[in-house]
Amino acid sequence: MKKILLSCLAVVLIIEEWLWDALSAFGHSLIRWLNLETVEQWLSQTSPPLALVAFSIPLIIVTPINLVAFGLLAHGLIVQGILLELLAKLLGTVLIARVFALTKPQLLTFTFLRVIYTTVTGWLQWAHQKVTETPVYRWSKQFKAEAKARFAAWFN
Repeated sequence: MKKILLSCLAVVLIIEEWLWDALSAFGHSLIRWLNLETVEQWLSQTSPPLALVAFSIPLIIVTPINLVAFGLLAHGLIVQGILLELLAKLLGTVLIARVFALTKPQLLTFTFLRVIYTTVTGWLQWAHQKVTETPVYRWSKQFKAEAKARFAAWFN
């Protein structure tokens, strides 16, 4: 049972890594396209209280989308609910991760956030180490590298 669970987690982790790479690139492109480099620079240098407000804004944007998705699921609109939840997850990942990356030093001056961050990071490092030891994860990493090389070869 443990091997099955670790294999499933390995698949989830590799998908998350693929999405993280793609969403990070998309986020950077979106910032350039919208000419928001100055906003990013300001965010990275803002005070801790303003950084906390800035970090809260994406949460405030994504939470109602999650609630609507939950409502759709509760009313039997499974496909619509799942699609909306996926949209919320992708949007949240782009926005929250970007704002956190820009304001991390300021946010970690708050004791409660630093404790949460170090605790969650410790758990994630432990879980990541367990998952990366699985054959499924190693195979997935190799598959990803080969797929990336083939994809790049098409455009060269």
